[in-house]
Amino acid sequence: MADLDNLLGALPSGLREPLVSEYKKLTQNYMEHRWEPAELGAGKICEIVYSIIKGHIDGNYPSSPTKPRNMVLACRQLENESSLPRSFQILIPRMLPPLYEIRNNRGVGHVGGDLDANSIDATLMFTMVNWIMAELVRVFHTEDISVAQRTVDALGQRHIPLIWDADGIKKILSPKMSLRDQALLLTSSREGGATLDQLMEWTESKNKTYFKKLLRNLHKEKLVHYDETGNTVTLLPGGGNEVSRIVEQHTKT
Repeated sequence: MADLDNLLGALPSGLREPLVSEYKKLTQNYMEHRWEPAELGAGKICEIVYSIIKGHIDGNYPSSPTKPRNMVLACRQLENESSLPRSFQILIPRMLPPLYEIRNNRGVGHVGGDLDANSIDATLMFTMVNWIMAELVRVFHTEDISVAQRTVDALGQRHIPLIWDADGIKKILSPKMSLRDQALLLTSSREGGATLDQLMEWTESKNKTYFKKLLRNLHKEKLVHYDETGNTVTLLPGGGNEVSRIVEQHTKT
């Protein structure tokens, strides 16, 4: 996929850079089954996209994203702007409020309810955000039309999360991923890290001696903190960067 930052070069950096940054974080969180961070990221993208459309109307983009006091009312007002592309006037303004509603008033940041719908909500939000990103590329692209078309096509493809999670049991869905990368990705998928036993179970590893050696190496590389006394593994900032590389490598379109 082409670089979104280049494709959206017509947008000012104060809006383009946070949009691309939040989209990349949302994609990574979704691929790692980190549902709540993914949904929170979608909420931020709503605010950035609204700022882009409003700036497009005014002919003067804000230096940074702004949050409307009432997202629903602000989006309804966009529908009165007949000079806008149809997607900017009708479709996106009608998509942003549901995205914002899910982010604010469903499972994100709240306790209660009979069922955890975060995975379903995150999938809906990710699909909608991909469509919105594709539309922004279509309108604002500054690269060759064929490059932009390939990017739009790629955004429209189905993205399958890299981790399957059911009742606390996790499995990596990429058959080609190394044990090292599986350990890092699985550690990142759980708030607070994971235990040695959990990682061995999730990766179906039987050789504890070998797995401990692998974790010691990751510890030496400053990618994780491996506490051998408690057999706990916590991702370090360098490990987060490595996880980003792993996700990108295994989700290329």
